[in-house]
Amino acid sequence: MFGDCSFCPCFGNRNCGQTEPDLDPVLLVSGMGGSVLHAKRKKSGLETRVWVRILLADLEFKRKVWSLYNPKTGYTESLDKDTEIVVPEDDYGLYAIDILDPSFILKLIHFTEVYHFHDMIEMLVKCGYKKGTTLFGYGYDFRQSNRIDKLMEGLKVKLETAYKASGNRKVTLITHSMGGLLVMCFMSLHKDVFSKFVNKWITIASPFQGAPGCINDSLLTGLQFVEGIASFFFVSRWTMHQLLVECPSIYEMLANPDFKWKKQPQIKVWRKQSNDGESSAKLETYGPVESISLFKEALRNNELDYNGNSIALPFNFAILDWAAGTRQIINNAQLPDGVSYYNIYGTSYDTPFDVSYGSETSPIEDLSEICHTMPKYSFVDGDGTVPAESAKVVCGSIITLYINTIRVMI
Repeated sequence: MFGDCSFCPCFGNRNCGQTEPDLDPVLLVSGMGGSVLHAKRKKSGLETRVWVRILLADLEFKRKVWSLYNPKTGYTESLDKDTEIVVPEDDYGLYAIDILDPSFILKLIHFTEVYHFHDMIEMLVKCGYKKGTTLFGYGYDFRQSNRIDKLMEGLKVKLETAYKASGNRKVTLITHSMGGLLVMCFMSLHKDVFSKFVNKWITIASPFQGAPGCINDSLLTGLQFVEGIASFFFVSRWTMHQLLVECPSIYEMLANPDFKWKKQPQIKVWRKQSNDGESSAKLETYGPVESISLFKEALRNNELDYNGNSIALPFNFAILDWAAGTRQIINNAQLPDGVSYYNIYGTSYDTPFDVSYGSETSPIEDLSEICHTMPKYSFVDGDGTVPAESAKVVCGSIITLYINTIRVMI
């Protein structure tokens, strides 16, 4: 996808195919869903890949990954008490963010592998970067908050490792999507550490002000990654929905209600109205603030069945409060002196912005019906997931590097 190595100049005018000992180290940080996850048995230590997997994907996901948020700790905790969710550290952290389904079965049935940073890793190696010396990866449990201690400490350790392995050279960070929010939180909370270890930070398609269409619908109906026959071998939309309702990371990517959008993102619902025995349809609209009441009403009856037990999963206001704190941390972030910043965001792809449910001819009667309704989107300019307006507005004293489309790079 990268063609030649014209991207190499971002790392100091290096020539492709030429191994040079003085390359600055590069740390790649993945986005939402961009890390391999393993379920590790607490007693035996046995690990099983639960994200992404093809065979029995939905079943294993329900057993091992479904979680509940613990407001006392701020962590989302798996319902399966015998396992913990971990990110494999193989290949200096690169394995977890490379091919997300590295399954031999996948090759046998001729499915396309689920890539994340695979092409960029291959390109950088060809440009002379060496795994474990000048090239590292940071995958993380993307269910968790972008500011949770475990993720912050993991990033600190990875930065220090890359710094020392390269001979005390400062690191070039490359973050994709939600990984940009994670690093923004780290920069805000640990500015001195960031300044010590980071030389350049390059973000790719980060939803700094939120990803309204995708995230609003994720909380209401779920998230579907693949279409067609492949969807039968993947985690279903509804199964994913039941996880995301309890994920702080999702709430942290809701549209920033304090951002001055050119046009505020909306959720639209065609509601059934009855008057004197006659029915009609009325279009209701909900902005970033008003949508909270919609989430509450639509999810009031939401529940999952786990091992024969019904567990209520309403809209989680404890997570919303936590996410508000994360938003404040992001808003307060300032780029330290001496660190170069480049923000690459995509345009020219229709990107979900407003999302609507029901229609004038088939309106919604009870708001809880939304959770079992397929959405319809209106679109804005972006990369297909993040509106350009959200990705390009970050914080003060930041340089923006614009390219026509992000798809040439990922």
